[in-house]
Amino acid sequence: MKIAIPDLISNSYFPALAAIELGFFAEQGLDVTHELIFPVDKAYRMLRDGEVDFVAGAAHAALSAFPDWQGVNLLCALSRGMYWFLVMHKDFAAKRGELDVIKGKRIGAAPWVDMGLRAVVRDAGYDLDRDGIEIAPPPMMPGVGPNFGLSAARALEERKIDGFWANGMGAEVAVRRGIGDVVLDVRRADGHPTWFYATFATLATTARMVETSPERAAAMVRAIDQTHAALKKDVQLAAAVGRKFFPPEEAELIAGLIQRDLPYYDSQISSEAIEGLERFAQGSGLVQGGAPIKTFATTVPAGDRQA
Repeated sequence: MKIAIPDLISNSYFPALAAIELGFFAEQGLDVTHELIFPVDKAYRMLRDGEVDFVAGAAHAALSAFPDWQGVNLLCALSRGMYWFLVMHKDFAAKRGELDVIKGKRIGAAPWVDMGLRAVVRDAGYDLDRDGIEIAPPPMMPGVGPNFGLSAARALEERKIDGFWANGMGAEVAVRRGIGDVVLDVRRADGHPTWFYATFATLATTARMVETSPERAAAMVRAIDQTHAALKKDVQLAAAVGRKFFPPEEAELIAGLIQRDLPYYDSQISSEAIEGLERFAQGSGLVQGGAPIKTFATTVPAGDRQA
């Protein structure tokens, strides 16, 4: 079985990669590999078309290939909360939470990821046209492949953009290189509390797979639970995984980023998460009907989940 991951050199979907490399899927009797597929909507289309078996990606982006949630199942959360950062170039000297800095600026954001920022901008009372705010994918920079966070940091460094909305790895690289400041981190209480629940990193599959192989779905979730527990016990396991897949600089950063994310490592999908995802999808015009979101890992304790 194959998991599509839209951004590999990142902390965003790291539990899925770690579950493969640390052997937890194998412990559950599953033969799982991964493939870097960017952008996330392409990954979900490949899931729909049977070219991959799972997607580790943003929950709301499932709607790119499964209208009104029909045919998709959010197996579990890889982590809780909307997980992207708004980073602006150092020259603007923006303070944390100072959103006025985005006026008249070019903000780089990947397809479907950009919807999180658009919702934040809209809820904060800004208008893209009136305030001259451009949110669009920046040029993919050479030398980093289709790894958006690293590409965004490079584009910021070369002033192709004024800021970006991307994962924690891209944000950390920009800050450490002295080229950017974090303006918004909604996961850690920046901005309106409802932004936290707009979307989350999920492991998704088809509804058909859950219906025909519920035992496999349960095993996948158990493996993610094991991965979360292992990383909480020894976060340096993340460094071992990072050294295999990441460039040297990012490999050295990943354990620290995972350490910061550990409080959000929970595979359960809470009622608040579902309500927030529905609210975000409706507000962004992504759904037409009122079909419920299908999930496998809910508020049932991990030890009690059965196929």
